Amino acid sequence: MNICAVSMLEHFPDIVFAYGVSDEYSFIFKESTQFYERRASKLVPLSVSYFTSVYVMKWNEFFPDKELKHPPYFDGRVICYPRAKIVLDYLAWRQVDCHINNQYNTCFWMLVKSGKTEQEAQESLKGTVSKDKNELLFQQFGVNYDKLPAIFRKGSCVYIEKLEETVKLDDSGNPVKRLRKKVTVGHFDIIGPKFWNEHPYILEEEK
Repeated sequence: MNICAVSMLEHFPDIVFAYGVSDEYSFIFKESTQFYERRASKLVPLSVSYFTSVYVMKWNEFFPDKELKHPPYFDGRVICYPRAKIVLDYLAWRQVDCHINNQYNTCFWMLVKSGKTEQEAQESLKGTVSKDKNELLFQQFGVNYDKLPAIFRKGSCVYIEKLEETVKLDDSGNPVKRLRKKVTVGHFDIIGPKFWNEHPYILEEEK
């Protein structure tokens, strides 16, 4: 899924950021995009069909011993948000949802592996809050939730990183540096301001 998202950013330059968890990915187009005149009837099928095509093409790289038995397919929709602040709120909501679902599923399957039926596991988790689930994982299974891989707790962020690299030395031996753009995948917090302060160019609104 992440490789497909990387390919999306490489193929469609108007996509500036993507956030993914499980089988769901959100793609953010730049504010000024005129891609297919901003028509949802074009944006959705082109994005979904390209993503699906890459998924099929990349399958054997990740599962060389597993045959793709059924044709994969994805759905999609376009939402137009009027301001970058609302886009940030949307992405924050997606990451909160990632945390809630992953924490629940981690507890659920640990309980099932310990011998409970799926129904018993559901009953055990009914009415619990985040703190309760962290306590359950630590007390019963010795698992510190905050130490689990960030890809599952935080989801995946795909964006264009601007990297400064030395391309040559001038006549005096001083490095000549240029900015290089690279599509990057990371798993970190996007609810707080730190990431966005470090990458203001991603959602920069045009004046």
